[in-house]
Amino acid sequence: MTQAATFVYVSNADSREISVLQLDAAAGDLLLVQTVPVSGQVMPMAVSPDRKYLYASLRSQPYTVASFRIDPANGRLTPIGANPLPDSMAYIVTDRSGRYLFAASYGGHKMSVSPIAADGVVQAATQVLPTGQNAHAVLVDASNRNLFVSNLGSDAVMQMRFDPSAGQVSPNTPPNYSGRPKAGPRHLVFHPNGRIVYLLNELDANVDVLAFDAARGTLSPLQTLSSLPAGFTGKPWAADLHVTPDGRFLYTSERTTSTLATFAIDPASSQLK
Repeated sequence: MTQAATFVYVSNADSREISVLQLDAAAGDLLLVQTVPVSGQVMPMAVSPDRKYLYASLRSQPYTVASFRIDPANGRLTPIGANPLPDSMAYIVTDRSGRYLFAASYGGHKMSVSPIAADGVVQAATQVLPTGQNAHAVLVDASNRNLFVSNLGSDAVMQMRFDPSAGQVSPNTPPNYSGRPKAGPRHLVFHPNGRIVYLLNELDANVDVLAFDAARGTLSPLQTLSSLPAGFTGKPWAADLHVTPDGRFLYTSERTTSTLATFAIDPASSQLK
């Protein structure tokens, strides 16, 4: 059976372009397929769950979300629409059904919910909510009913409920998971088992392992480990994290040292080692 091609999409903020690349797995190389111009400073992007559409947030005024159709044969993008966003959005992601787009504004301290039409085009936001300081990322659980928003400046993760039939978000009880002072929660990701969330903190570069209570939609702490190299003495500046599809490893990036940290994940507890 022929393996499906793998395509990579890269946003280029300064040149205002999206690069479409195809992975050559045998050579370990990326081949340029297409360069797509956009009308603003393009940064965060999201792909729909069915992989038919790509969405890009333009962070220069007028703040816009651009929608593209993905050609499944060659990965090429076709513009299909653009609509306003309520602010400069640092992060975008769809809900699990692909019917709504969530966005977080770092400078605007807010999040928004935008419906996605049947033709794949993101519409103007129908709900805008205030967050804590510096909203940075949005994470949706597998049930599509629980939502988490990291707030870097408030050292908290908002715990929220999502009604997918109405497309509305509301605070959970309690409304926040509180982190360490000056930790700066940035990005978070679920383990494939759906029971654990890994949270990377930008300002102290620690990774928090959090238990997820699916019934209550809340987080609780299990473990904290540093992602910094041994002997580090500078100012941490952690960025992103990803779990392998098989749930065996976690990778984090740190920008001051330009390093990637690798953690093995315990198969029983999902804690890091």
